Amino acid sequence: MHPPASPARQLSMAQVLLCGAAVVTLSMGIRHGFGLWLQPITQDMGWTRQTFALAMAIQNLAWGLFGIFGGMVADRFGAFRVLIGGSLLYAAGLVGMALSPTPGLFALTTGVVIGAAQAGTTYAIIYGVLGRQISADKRSWAMGVAAAAGSFGQFLMVPLEGQLILSFGWQQALLVLAAMALLIIPLAFGLREPGFHGGAPAHRSQSMGDAVVEALRHKSFVLLTLGYFVCGFQVVFIGVHMPSYLKDHGLSPQVASFALALIGLFNVFGTYAAGSLGQRIPKRNILVFIYLARAVVITVFLLVPLSPLSVYVFSAVMGALWLSTVPPTNAVVAQIFGVQHLSMLSGFVFFSHQIGSFMGVWLGGYLYDRTGSYDVVWYLAIALGVAAGLVNLPVRESAIARPAAQAA
Repeated sequence: MHPPASPARQLSMAQVLLCGAAVVTLSMGIRHGFGLWLQPITQDMGWTRQTFALAMAIQNLAWGLFGIFGGMVADRFGAFRVLIGGSLLYAAGLVGMALSPTPGLFALTTGVVIGAAQAGTTYAIIYGVLGRQISADKRSWAMGVAAAAGSFGQFLMVPLEGQLILSFGWQQALLVLAAMALLIIPLAFGLREPGFHGGAPAHRSQSMGDAVVEALRHKSFVLLTLGYFVCGFQVVFIGVHMPSYLKDHGLSPQVASFALALIGLFNVFGTYAAGSLGQRIPKRNILVFIYLARAVVITVFLLVPLSPLSVYVFSAVMGALWLSTVPPTNAVVAQIFGVQHLSMLSGFVFFSHQIGSFMGVWLGGYLYDRTGSYDVVWYLAIALGVAAGLVNLPVRESAIARPAAQAA
């Protein structure tokens, strides 16, 4: 009989939460403000909005694709090495974003390099550590804390990024962010897990291939993955294109910066609440409510007269629903399949999220350039929200039954 696959839990919960939350705060805080660069870059470089949107779309797709492989490496060799590499890539990508002279190079650095960096510094990697180091009775709550930290990063970083652009210009602001991305490296040392030192992989009772096949054959995993597509579509479309949408309707850039900050602030409460509730009620019910509520909130936002007040109310309510899908979705994956391959399986689910992100941000730019309006994409976001709510209804959260030899 094989020994237990998971390494001994020797990291304190406080250390894991503190360092993990700080990493997510930096990584997500930086990326949440990218919408503020759309107009400065396109106007200064003479590019279309579609050019910027395509780079952001590639970034989200690269994030999802590299997330699968980053999760594989983190599950096998530990998160520490992945976080170090992700930090270095983040700094390099931000420098490239600032200095790229052509749309092609801009898409490569802003899209591929930063996307790969985010794959190595965000939720899938951190949640793998949380899953291995924190007991199941506190896991959903801990995931909510980490997601809330990413939301606080948005609240903290977006106004800062807006001020950096105003004070130093968009290029110098990106170079400052590149230096901040390197702060992830010292934080990674607090997430060095026992059992992964010296480059020796931890023992695995189930191969990666078997874990992937098992998950893809599981109905609830597929349904979660489909629902997560919608989450990506909605939040990235709004996050990247709402500043320009508001400016098109005569509202100041400060309204957009404050709106994004409000989303981040209220998402702190929303994600924490979703994680905490996931310890008490079925997580699928939380997901159904979130997706249907988003559809209602967007509908009301489009129906009422647009004003700073309506924007702030929309941002606060949408913020409470923003990344609150993350803790229950990942907690369900851990509950069904265990934590042995959690980063990799979370990466697969998140890849669907990022395909949705690609479609949301790219369609926003494409349809705006073709029609001069974001209306069609707003309507799609509403319809997809209803569909995602219905898709999550049949999800079952019970642990998968495995043969006795494999379970041992």
